[in-house]
Amino acid sequence: MAAALTVVIAPGPAPALDLRGPLDPDALEAALAALPPSAHTLHRHSATHHTLRLESGDCPAGALADLLTAPPPQTPAAADAAVPAAAARDDAAGLPAEHPLPAHGTASRGAGAGAGTAAVGAAGAAGAFGVAGVASAGTATAGAGAAAARAGRGRAAAVPPAGLPAAPRQREVLLDALTARSGAAPLHVEQLHWRWYGPLDTRRFRDAWRAVAAQEPVLRAAFAEHAADSAAAGPCVVVHPEAAPDPVRHPYGSADWHSLLVGERLRPFDLHRPGPLRIALLDEQAGPAGPTRVILTFHHALLDGWSVRLLLRSFYRAYLAAGRTHGGERRPDVRDHLDWLARQDDTAPRAYWARAVPPADSRTLPPTAAAAVAARGDRPARTGPARTGHGRARIRLTPGEAVRLREWAARHGAAESTALGAAWALLLHRGTGSGFRPSPVAFAVAASGRGITLRGAAGLPAPLQGPLPLHVRVDPSAPVVRLLADLAGATLGASSYEWVSHGQIHTWSGRGADSELTASLLAFDPPAGPPFHPGPPAAVEAELAEEGVQLGRPQAVDAYTALPISIRAHHDCEGGLVLTAVNDRTRIPDAEAEAALAQTALLLRELPADTDGTTPARQFLRLLAEAAGPATPAAPPAARGTGLVELRSAAHPGAGTVLLVPPPGATADCYAGVADAYRGPQALATVPPPADAAACLRALRPALAAGEPLLLGGHSGGGQLAYEIARRIGAHGWRPPPVAVAASARGLARTLRTAAPPTDGD
Repeated sequence: MAAALTVVIAPGPAPALDLRGPLDPDALEAALAALPPSAHTLHRHSATHHTLRLESGDCPAGALADLLTAPPPQTPAAADAAVPAAAARDDAAGLPAEHPLPAHGTASRGAGAGAGTAAVGAAGAAGAFGVAGVASAGTATAGAGAAAARAGRGRAAAVPPAGLPAAPRQREVLLDALTARSGAAPLHVEQLHWRWYGPLDTRRFRDAWRAVAAQEPVLRAAFAEHAADSAAAGPCVVVHPEAAPDPVRHPYGSADWHSLLVGERLRPFDLHRPGPLRIALLDEQAGPAGPTRVILTFHHALLDGWSVRLLLRSFYRAYLAAGRTHGGERRPDVRDHLDWLARQDDTAPRAYWARAVPPADSRTLPPTAAAAVAARGDRPARTGPARTGHGRARIRLTPGEAVRLREWAARHGAAESTALGAAWALLLHRGTGSGFRPSPVAFAVAASGRGITLRGAAGLPAPLQGPLPLHVRVDPSAPVVRLLADLAGATLGASSYEWVSHGQIHTWSGRGADSELTASLLAFDPPAGPPFHPGPPAAVEAELAEEGVQLGRPQAVDAYTALPISIRAHHDCEGGLVLTAVNDRTRIPDAEAEAALAQTALLLRELPADTDGTTPARQFLRLLAEAAGPATPAAPPAARGTGLVELRSAAHPGAGTVLLVPPPGATADCYAGVADAYRGPQALATVPPPADAAACLRALRPALAAGEPLLLGGHSGGGQLAYEIARRIGAHGWRPPPVAVAASARGLARTLRTAAPPTDGD
């Protein structure tokens, strides 16, 4: 195959490859034979321009592009010089305008071949930058392919209407999932589990959830698969006509409880299919009397903890009514919330957060105090090689300690959650290394998102909860109750705009992508009891008891987040205050997280000793030093830099980004020649080799968050990785960018020009 052949891939359910340069049919057939069987059709536009359409996504389009553009044993210059001669040979051969190729065991020709097939490649490549396609036939076929793919994965359903743009918070959750490390446990997946004592009728249980799903659109919601003709640059939410959770019951002895809990958590959600909630049941003994473990696993892209509480209450009523729900006044649903968000004016929140955004010099992580864990005497510090994944630690304040803390905070006009924030702020200040000098600290707090002007928001099952950044200046010489008051004021101010997402605030701050506003998250679950307890109301519980059913207290398994550490507080059934820390081990080792949690609990026990409100904050800082011993000032948060290497900046805002993906074995300067040869207006960038999909996606996150147009490119060998990146982007709801592959710098620059939109200077 001549090195001059270049490829532009339009990703999708039926990928199309736009081939530019001399095409050897025998070499093409050999390349196809080396890959999994797939139906395909070749359309000839001219001697040096063909479109190859793959009728399904089973054939790896990126790998095919690599095979087709692999250079022969000659220099790129010699290969480019051979283009005219090869083109003349193709003209003389008189190839037909359309020629189906052997499909290696599958049908080789399908409806829609011809000019429409070519339009898929041309429109797909140009449309990613907002340019009108050449024709619409190809995009219509791609849309049909997407529908067929959906139908092939499960029970056929009616095609839902056009979706609404996802909320900023939802986009950020999807971006976290898209840019997570390869092999990492899923982020933003939470669980709730409890015991069901007494008879559990599986059919009645399932019918009750189906009735709730028919009433609650969020259980029928999903993210739309991005069609080639969609005008939306990012994810959209659609509500399907029919869908419902399908509980899976595991008989006694068929599964291990802990393995089932972890397995449900690790099993990925297909967010293109309705069903952000999974239900598993495990019988803990033989016979109909139970008990049965119930596990709810849900994704924060479409549900939050408050939503699941609301859904559970509806479920219990439906269960008692033999699978029926009661009608009534219509409440707002997830679509109303998205519509409400789209109509908000961001002028006031922009102005507020311009003043309230944490200063750049705020301390965001606690001090490194690994020795503190050993000093506590209850657990030795771990040693050995660095661990990956997430750690989890837990500590408990007794009911008496919890009451004492709550009463102390109330005397000073604050809530327990504010007292937790004060303790965490003191711990962060100790990490500044500033001694007893005033210093700013910053962290995020979980806001319910339901204190908004949308009527009925408190009863709205939707992903409204999200983190908001707070900062406060800790003055060790001032009374600690002043810190409490400052935090209460900051929380009140932020609650006025709790519908704003953390990512929007970061954008408005003007900070770079590598600059984090916060590095920790505090969440405080509402107190037990209606309407906050995720169980039935007392009257419903009494009706269940008449049927011999009793329910254990639900326990939550916190979601992993993209932050280094998060702490959640809740009251247990005895009134104790339980603190749970979840840490990303690549950024905070388990020992450090355990130490931070222990020191936080220590402060919460000791803060109520300030009976008259005059104790200075430095006294509690000294207490930390005495209990934990010397601590090294915390370094800034481990960089989560995008890793983007900019070869050339964009000519103007909104021009888009071209990411050049390094092929295996590439050197750091492998794209220097492309930067000289390609002069389009887009920012031209790459990532340091060797690179994987996760590294490239992290580099692209700012562009995806901003909704900028994207184009992926690479030398032969990088096509497979580039196509995988494009596929993942499309799978998370963004428009999948086209992929340009060529062997030489000159050929790649020419191909990028083909895939990019025209400019005023063209």
